[in-house]
Amino acid sequence: MAEQRRIGFNWNLRTIMAQRNLWKTTELMPLLKTRGINLSESQVYRLVTGTPERIPARTFAALCDILDCTPNDLFEPYVEMRAAATANAPKRSEDLGVRPSDPIAHRVRLVPPDEDE
Repeated sequence: MAEQRRIGFNWNLRTIMAQRNLWKTTELMPLLKTRGINLSESQVYRLVTGTPERIPARTFAALCDILDCTPNDLFEPYVEMRAAATANAPKRSEDLGVRPSDPIAHRVRLVPPDEDE
């Protein structure tokens, strides 16, 4: 198995809007509505100011059409972290010094010594 990767992405909607002289999220709403995308003010605000975890394909396509850009302009993936497929950890518990017959930690009850003795 090859290396494992965690992929992140940059969401560039706000930057692309600024390059197209669209400064407010309220300016984007009517443009989306003309393309059949009906989002509330708060949804459009979160779409512009935040990083969406998921976005409908029609909304994504409408944004590309409105801003005259490609999906690569809006969505820029990058590798966050690379890791080896497996760690060099021991495969058997015996290799860690633990044997099946070893006692498991038990609760200990301390008894004060007798004062008579």
